[in-house]
Formats: sequence, C-alpha cells, structure tokens
Amino acid sequence: MARRRRRYIVPGAEQAMQHFKAEVMKQEGYVVNPAQPDEVKYEVAAKLGIPLKQGDNGDLTTEKAGHIGGRIGGSMVREMVRLAQEGLARRT
Repeated sequence: MARRRRRYIVPGAEQAMQHFKAEVMKQEGYVVNPAQPDEVKYEVAAKLGIPLKQGDNGDLTTEKAGHIGGRIGGSMVREMVRLAQEGLARRT
C-alpha cells in the first residue's frame, strides 16, 4: 500500500509543522533530530514496546500504529491548545 502524503495549503506550513513536532517531542523527553523529526516515531514505538521498523510494517496492527501516532499527534495538539489559551489570556 502506498504511503499517504498530506498536502499543506499554506506554503511553508509543512516545514513549520515539522519544526513544531520536533520541539514538542523534545519537550516530551524524546531525542529528536531536527533535520528528520519524523524519525521520532521509532523512539516512541520503542518506549511503547511496539516493534516498528523502517520499511514494511504490514504485520503491525492498526491499534499499535495508532498508539504511536496518537502519542505524537496528541502531544502536538495539547501544545497547540496551550499556546492558543496563552494567546487568548494575553488579549484580555
């Protein structure tokens, strides 16, 4: 199955989101290579005890893959909410 590639509408947003992911995952205590922030998924998988490897992971269940992505995406969403709340608090 081909890997799905998300497209960002705003030019430059992809690079900014990758930088944001790297910063958030560093705050979560993960070692992140800023040049390759997607590689943090392997460290997250290892900490969760999920055997994620480069290449084909056809034997990986959707549930296990979701745990990895959920840990990363959930952390990013929590940080976005925190930043938005800070911004709103400054306006009042």
